[in-house]
Amino acid sequence: MVNEINRIIKNVKSYDPYVNIDQILKAYKFSKKAHDKQTRASGAPFFDHPIEVAKLLTEIKLDGPSVATGLLHDTVEDTETDLSQIENNFGKEISYLVDGLTKINQISQKTNSAVHKASSSVNFRKLLLASSEDIRVILIKLADRLHNMRTLHFFHDNNKKYRIAYETQEIYAPLAQRLGIKEWQDELEDSAFGIVNPDARKSILERLNYLNKRDESIIDNVRKSLQKTLSKEGIKSKIDGRLKNPYSIWLKIKRKNITFEQLSDIMAFRIIVNSSRSCYQVLGCIHRNFSMIPGRFKDYISVPKDNGYRSIHTTIIGPKNKKIEIQIRSKAMHEISEYGVAAHWKYKSPKAVKTKDAKEYHWLHDLIEIMDQVNSADDIVKDTKISLFKENVYAFSPKGDIFELPKDSTPIDFAYAVHSEIGDTCVGSKINGKMQPLTMKLNNGDQVEIVTSNESSPSPLWERFAVTSKVRSRIRKFVRSQKKDEYIKFGRDILINHFRSEEINFNEDMLKPILKKYNCKNIYNLYEMIGAGVFTASSIIKTIYPEFKSKNKIDNFSRNINPVKLKGLTPGMAYNLSSCCTPIKGDNIVGIITPGRGISVHTIDCKVLESFSDMSDRWLDISWEQDRKNIELHVGRIKTIIINKPGSLGAISALIAKNNGNISNINFENRSNDFYELIIDIEVRDNNHLNNIIAALRLEKTTSSVERIRG
Repeated sequence: MVNEINRIIKNVKSYDPYVNIDQILKAYKFSKKAHDKQTRASGAPFFDHPIEVAKLLTEIKLDGPSVATGLLHDTVEDTETDLSQIENNFGKEISYLVDGLTKINQISQKTNSAVHKASSSVNFRKLLLASSEDIRVILIKLADRLHNMRTLHFFHDNNKKYRIAYETQEIYAPLAQRLGIKEWQDELEDSAFGIVNPDARKSILERLNYLNKRDESIIDNVRKSLQKTLSKEGIKSKIDGRLKNPYSIWLKIKRKNITFEQLSDIMAFRIIVNSSRSCYQVLGCIHRNFSMIPGRFKDYISVPKDNGYRSIHTTIIGPKNKKIEIQIRSKAMHEISEYGVAAHWKYKSPKAVKTKDAKEYHWLHDLIEIMDQVNSADDIVKDTKISLFKENVYAFSPKGDIFELPKDSTPIDFAYAVHSEIGDTCVGSKINGKMQPLTMKLNNGDQVEIVTSNESSPSPLWERFAVTSKVRSRIRKFVRSQKKDEYIKFGRDILINHFRSEEINFNEDMLKPILKKYNCKNIYNLYEMIGAGVFTASSIIKTIYPEFKSKNKIDNFSRNINPVKLKGLTPGMAYNLSSCCTPIKGDNIVGIITPGRGISVHTIDCKVLESFSDMSDRWLDISWEQDRKNIELHVGRIKTIIINKPGSLGAISALIAKNNGNISNINFENRSNDFYELIIDIEVRDNNHLNNIIAALRLEKTTSSVERIRG
C-alpha cells in the first residue's frame, strides 16, 4: 500500500511540481485509519477503492486537493467521520468537495430500492447541483463510478448490478463525454453495455472479430498507407487506428435504422501533428490522395465544442473501398481530448476555474434549469440525456455570431438560443436569405434571421419541431400558463352541459362539498381541472350522487379504461391511445380534449395533430406515469424483411423472446423466393424496450431490415 501512495505522489509531481505532498499523505493516513477493517464485495480491503480513485484522478492530471478528496471521498459516508473533522484537518476546499460527494452518495443509497430510472434522475439532479459551483465534484464522482464498474462483477445481486450499469450508461458515460474524457467514456459505456445488454455486445464483438480476421491487418495497412502519404509531403505525424467500440456501433445501428452489415465506418484513425497549421496541411494531403465522403467533414478547430475539444474530422474511402473516419489534431488538442476539462488546469489554477462563471459549463446550468421545468423521472432522464449526448450543428446570425445547436435543430431552437423573448415571439425565419418555415432543419454554416411579432406567442405545435430540451420545456411551461383561463371556461361549459344532458339541475353550491376530495382550492380550480381533462364531468356527478346511473348511451367510459397510467389524468379518466400513431410508454405524447368523449392520446409527431393547430385550448400536457407495482405492457408494431430460408422465422421469434418481448400477432405482407416481409406486433414495456428489440433484430444475420411502424 505504501508503494501505491508513492506512485500517486510521483504521478502528481510529474505534472504539478509544487503540489502539497503533505496534504495528500495526510489524507492517505486519515482515510486508511477511518476505513480500517472494512471490506468490499470482493473481499478486498475497502481502502483499495479510494486508492484506485486517487490513481484515476492522477491519470487526468487533476490537482492536489482533488487527489486528496479522492482518498477521503467515502470517509463521511461509510465511517464514523463527520464533515467538521474533514474541515478541521484539511480545510474548507477539500471539505466542500467531500460534502458534495457525500450528498450524492446519500441520495443514491436512499433511492437504491426504487425504480432505477427514478433513482438515476434524483441522483443526477443532486450531482448537477453539487457540481454547479465546482466541476471537480463531477470528475471525482466519475473516477469513483469507473472503479466501481471495474469491480461490479463481484456483486451477487443481479438487479442491483443492472441498476448501477443502467445509471452508468444513461448518465455517467454521457457526462464523461460532455467533459471530454474520451477514455473514461469508452470504458464506462462498454462495461455498462455488457451488463445492460450482454447479448447485443457479444453479437457485435463476434462480428468485429470476424471482420478483423477476414480483413487481416487492415488497420495496420491503412495506418502505413496514411503514414507513407504524409511522409511524401514532409509531414511528421503520429497515427493510431482502432475498431470502434461495441456500444458506439450499437447506438449507430439504433439511430440509423440499419443492420450490422450496412455499417460502413467501423474504423477510426487519429493523426497527431505539431501545430494547428499542420492539421490543415494533413487535411489537404489526405483529400488529394483519397476520395472524401461529402457531408462527413467537421472542423472543430475553427469552431470548438463546448468542452474545448478541437480537431478536424473527415471520412474517406480507404483500401478495399472501406469507409474510414480520420481525426486530425495537434498535440495540445490531443491532450484536451484525452483529459477533457482537467487539461485546462495545466494552464490555470483550479481555483480560477469557477463552474458558475466558465462559458464551457453553461450546459450544466441549462440542465439544472431543464430539471426545474419537467415533472417526471422519465422526462428528466430523457431531456438531460438529449442535452448531454448530442451531435451539433453550427449556425450564424446575420451579424456573424455563431450558435451551437443539437443536430436537426430548427429555427425555433435558434430563436431561443438568441434570446428567450426572440423565441417566444418568432413567426418566421430566413435561412441564407430565403424565407423558410420554422420547421426547417438547419445545416452547418446556415445563416439564420428570425422574424418576430409582438403579437405572437409560442404554439403547442412547436414542441414537435424543437430539438433542444431547454426550449421544449420552456414551450410546455408557457403553453400551460396560457391555458388556465381557457380551461376554466371550457370546464364550466362541459360540466353544465353534462348536467343538462343528464336532466339534473346545476347549482355551483353543490360543488363546494366535493372540493376537498378533488384537492381543489375553489370552484374555479375544479373547472380548470375538468377543462384540462384531469377530471370528467361524469365523475363529478357520481361523486355528488353516488347511486346515479347515466341516462346516456355514452357512459363514463369505465369499460374502455386502458391499464396504463398517465400523468395529467386522474385514475378513471376516460381516454384512448390513438390508432393513427399507436403511442407506447416512453413516446412523447399529448392529449387532445374532445368534449363528451374524453382524451385522445397521440404521439407528439402524429400528423393528425396538424388539424388541431389552431385549437390550443384542446391540448393537454400529459406524460407516462411510472407504475412501480405493476409492469404495463404496450403493443409496438414493427416491419421486418428477413431472408427466406429454413429457420429464419424461428430465429426472429426466439430473439424477440430472448429480449423479453412477446409476439401477439404476425402478418405476412409479401413473400418472394428470397425474402419475407412481416408485420409483427410485440408486447413491450416501453419504447426503449421496443428499440432494443429492433436493434437486436438488426444484428441477426437473417434480417435485411427492421423498422417501427405506426397505425
